[in-house]
Amino acid sequence: MSQPPCRRLARFPLLRGVLAAVLLLGAAAFGDVQAARAEPGDTPVFWVDPDSAAARQADEWWQQGRIEDALLIERIAGRPQAVWVNDDEPGAAVRATVEAAGRADRTALLVAYFIPNRDCDGYSSGGARDAAHYRAWIDDFAAGLGTTGAHVILEPDAVAHTVAGCGDTDADERYALLAHAVERLKSRPDTKVYLDAGNAGWFPDESRLVAPLRSSGIDAADGFALNVSNFHTDEESKDYGHRLAAALGGGKHFVIDSSRNGNGPYTGVEAWCNPPGRALGTPPTTVTGDAAVDAYLWIKRPGESDGTCRGGPRAGQWWPEYALGLAQRARG
Repeated sequence: MSQPPCRRLARFPLLRGVLAAVLLLGAAAFGDVQAARAEPGDTPVFWVDPDSAAARQADEWWQQGRIEDALLIERIAGRPQAVWVNDDEPGAAVRATVEAAGRADRTALLVAYFIPNRDCDGYSSGGARDAAHYRAWIDDFAAGLGTTGAHVILEPDAVAHTVAGCGDTDADERYALLAHAVERLKSRPDTKVYLDAGNAGWFPDESRLVAPLRSSGIDAADGFALNVSNFHTDEESKDYGHRLAAALGGGKHFVIDSSRNGNGPYTGVEAWCNPPGRALGTPPTTVTGDAAVDAYLWIKRPGESDGTCRGGPRAGQWWPEYALGLAQRARG
């Protein structure tokens, strides 16, 4: 289990003098972590995985004496991030996550990511074999939720990829599968579902998403998710989200992935894939100051690669150097 800096330091007394040299840095970083863990009022507080790749990296660097780097990685390790469920037979993994969150009196944040022809043959390709396999998969996912409740981000890019053109994917079948997923997930107590709707830079004309989202079950969902694994600023995403909500008839809420948007989008080639110079964004919170924005969330786990571009490991794998850069450049 990940431990706060003061407990780790007790295990390494020779590092105490070194820590004094970075005390201000440590206080700021740890203060940010504690603030992220204690939101005011009745707003849900999301679960922090104590055994995330970031937590293990911080532990390793503490033991190696890389104190400044460890403190920076604590800014990732100590904040809630989504658990991506993308393997077959998901029920056990979902159940373990929601039960761990329940024991900590927190809310689990999950991503369901197994639609057939996932990522349209991109770096994160895979998913279910066919429609029947996906229906069984999402039923197992829903069963794993039990009665504890969770927030679920449903199938990043699935709708937007289909609108953009996704090989030989049958659009009607995909939208029907998403609608089935919404229905099954919403049948579980205290579960909120946000259907992914791409990002502010994908379809400037948001009206192109309206019919596909309706066919995919948006009316039964709690809302939609924006900017997953992308870098558009909070303001860009909010403006786009309000326009999309209005196009859907008004009333729909949304969440924004703020995990890596601290410096906004990259303007070079392959701007979506491990772009240089990016930074951590707004820490996860449900206190947004906007009635339509239910939360800023870290849906993409900061420090996990987008794919084998720019020297990165395969998609979803931990990349400590990239994670460290995100934390170093963060403003908050």
